[in-house]
Amino acid sequence: MSKGSSTQAPVPDPRPAAAGRPGSQRAAGRARPSAPGGGGKSRTGARGISIPARIGLGIALATLFLDQATKLYTYFVFDLPVREPVAFGPFVNLIVVWNRGISYGLFQQNTELGRWILVLVSVLASVGLSFWIGRTQGKLLAAALGLIVGGAIGNVIDRLIFGAVFDFIQIHVGAYSWYVFNVADAAIVAGVVGLLYDSFLLEKRRTR
Repeated sequence: MSKGSSTQAPVPDPRPAAAGRPGSQRAAGRARPSAPGGGGKSRTGARGISIPARIGLGIALATLFLDQATKLYTYFVFDLPVREPVAFGPFVNLIVVWNRGISYGLFQQNTELGRWILVLVSVLASVGLSFWIGRTQGKLLAAALGLIVGGAIGNVIDRLIFGAVFDFIQIHVGAYSWYVFNVADAAIVAGVVGLLYDSFLLEKRRTR
């Protein structure tokens, strides 16, 4: 090449096209897809089970545990069949009653067919209410449904093992005796009350 020549071959830039160019880096960042397992996916996974559903299922499990624990302790450890009746306060006695109906002794079934019909109905109802728990967004509604599901399953276990439900809590005033029930029955009633409260009062507030 002669000394006075004014033309030179262009020197190639050894840097990558996006290096040192903030605008190019921002564009590349916007175009880059999120990696698997990134923030978007984890947030979706965290929302897989809603908070109301967790509350409802947790209450169902707690109700089932408390129901079965009190029954097993009262019957096998405290030995209530031998010690009954036991005064548990001025208005409460502990006695043994085998209930072949639904909660609080309603619709008594004295045949094996009737027993298995009640088991099937209770299982189907529990499954349906569990799906409802998974879909609801109301915490109180989920809690009420959880009480019903836990109580229903607790009584189903009794029917499967003993052929009848073990009731042992008697409420009485003097000589007048009210129903004999258990923890599962009380949970079912509380759940129904909560369900009615949500349906007739809270639902109206939500729709305003």
